[in-house]
Amino acid sequence: MSDSRAVDEAAIQAVLVDSYKAWEAGDAAGMVANYTEDATAILPGSLRDSRDVIRESMAAAFAGPLKGSSTVNKQLSMRFVGTDAAIVISESGILFAGQSEVPDSAKVNATWVFEKRDGRWLIAAYHSSPKLPPTQ
Repeated sequence: MSDSRAVDEAAIQAVLVDSYKAWEAGDAAGMVANYTEDATAILPGSLRDSRDVIRESMAAAFAGPLKGSSTVNKQLSMRFVGTDAAIVISESGILFAGQSEVPDSAKVNATWVFEKRDGRWLIAAYHSSPKLPPTQ
């Protein structure tokens, strides 16, 4: 791996870590600080089509059902598409207040699309889908 790709990978990892920390703090603005203005988030049953919409929906969730939650994330892969785009695949889950682990039935497979704008890696799109047991 070239030194520049190692730097890019570290920068992308830092963006993800910042997002996870902001989630744990219930900080919707911090969670989307590294999203592009035109970012999209697709979750089962919903499309959130801008950074502002994502922030607003997360603020409502942090004040309600996601209050006190955090996320558990296991990166499965990262690959670059050209010089200014990357795709990260992860297995993730929400750890609700009082839980010590995320049940397998609550885990999702997630795709993160990153774009490098003005030398900075930003999240351009996020998509999650429930993780099915290996037999399905």
